[in-house]
Amino acid sequence: MVYSRRDGDSATSSRADAVTARSRHAALPGGKHRTTDKPEDFTRGFASLGELALGGVQVSARATDLSTGRVLFSVDDHVSMPTASVGKLLLLIEVAARLNDAEFGLATMLERLSADAVGDSGIWQHLQISRLGVSDLAALVGATNDNLATNVLIRTVGLHSVRARTEQLGLSRTALLDLVRDQRGPDDAPQLSVGSAKELTWLLTALARGEIVDAETSARVIGWLSLNTDLSLVASAFGLDPLAHRESDHGLLMVNKTGTAAGVRSEVGVLRGPRAGVTYAVSMVFDDAQLMTRLAVLDGMRAVGADLLEYVH
Repeated sequence: MVYSRRDGDSATSSRADAVTARSRHAALPGGKHRTTDKPEDFTRGFASLGELALGGVQVSARATDLSTGRVLFSVDDHVSMPTASVGKLLLLIEVAARLNDAEFGLATMLERLSADAVGDSGIWQHLQISRLGVSDLAALVGATNDNLATNVLIRTVGLHSVRARTEQLGLSRTALLDLVRDQRGPDDAPQLSVGSAKELTWLLTALARGEIVDAETSARVIGWLSLNTDLSLVASAFGLDPLAHRESDHGLLMVNKTGTAAGVRSEVGVLRGPRAGVTYAVSMVFDDAQLMTRLAVLDGMRAVGADLLEYVH
């Protein structure tokens, strides 16, 4: 396992970040550092991740300063790891880009079929309505990692198109591999998605700057991500309302995408505060046979989140 950390002067949040912009998440007013000291060194998060690694947990993580791109810390960030629903981010990018087409607009209605049926996360499976608009389905994926909405969107745009878009973006270690399935057989992809922390932090940074496909596409994806109600992993340290955090709260703005599966916890996100902004990605693969192991993983992710919060706030 390779650990690295880079220290330097804290980056001051600035209105220059407005280039990220057509979303309320694009920029915060510029702030001042609380002190002239060097930024926090992420010791707490490093210690937690190190303990987990010694206990057999596979860890990959990276955080970068949103304004400067400076790497704040990294742990095996080049390794491609299972990321569960984080890979749905690639689907949302393809859907957002398609909305520029006249034949695939915001109000295009899609119907769920029996072949799309899947359990676990999401609320559409519990609703009576069988047809929803494309943008509504994307909002459900962003808000609740909705598996049924995911499968309907994949069927509509095609997994091959998502893969082509992923390659177009230059991602080689990050991919959405399959539909969401209740059970994975020997002929199915072993994981829903994989990704490297290095590529995922680049992707989130580019989205925040409006650079994925175009500014409008990026803003759509950021808007859907801002609905996410899962703040149980890294974002559990930020103190935000899981059901309503689209506006600035104590100077914080955050968007994130999470992935959860048996033995997998993964999160990517952008956190902005009064004095800095960060992009982060943390993925862990572990033996989920014991609850205490899972709880230790969650504690480790929260420790990383606490360091990120300290850096931006």
